[in-house]
Amino acid sequence: MLFKKLQLGLAVVIISLGSAFAADNDFGQCREVFAHGTPPVMKHSDGLQPRALCFSAFAVMHSGKSHTPIFVAERLNNAVLLEAPKHQRTNKFYSDARLPKAERAELDDYHGSGFDRGHMAPAGDMATEESMAQSFSLANMVPQSSANNRGAWGRIEKATRKYVMRASGDVYVITGPVYDGTPPVIGPNRVWVPQHLFKLVYDPSNNRTWVNWLDNTDDAKPGAPISYEELVKRTGIEFLPRKT
Repeated sequence: MLFKKLQLGLAVVIISLGSAFAADNDFGQCREVFAHGTPPVMKHSDGLQPRALCFSAFAVMHSGKSHTPIFVAERLNNAVLLEAPKHQRTNKFYSDARLPKAERAELDDYHGSGFDRGHMAPAGDMATEESMAQSFSLANMVPQSSANNRGAWGRIEKATRKYVMRASGDVYVITGPVYDGTPPVIGPNRVWVPQHLFKLVYDPSNNRTWVNWLDNTDDAKPGAPISYEELVKRTGIEFLPRKT
């Protein structure tokens, strides 16, 4: 069997070459969170154990290999964000029983790890009590530096919401982790700790796209956004349909 070292949105890993993993059929119940109803296409997915999960306000492509998301997608607009502050955070993290036990993270994995349970789809984006509660699924989490989560990354999330509040319609946001080489792990299930995080923002009303890229460290500071093309190059994932 032919093997090649490839950088994915999830990791740099040794995987067998295979066909592209198109998630169109797997996200049948939540295609509305993707631009033009078209989920991202992962060019190389072998070994990642990808599994699509639909929630009421976001969608997760989860990896049973890393026990974290590969990416998390949201559709945001002014009306959604006006409702979000009305709902108090539950802070009730839970292991997602829809995932096989061997593929999912558990609460014990994070206990005493020194890392936050970092939301990919933020609780602050959720417009209903149901979606707020669902955002605390560990399927929506990565191990994140505490100072990063509450500092630089939090500012990126707030800036994204600020843009959405000014936008003329729906804005599509895709967030995820990136791992280099052999990632550190936490807990009995060996949950992967990302070295980087990204947040892709796409506004179809003006065809504007940008990507925030941030190291997962205490002292990381947001830099200039990277291009969509650079994100695809770094991750091997086509996040948007026919991006021009």
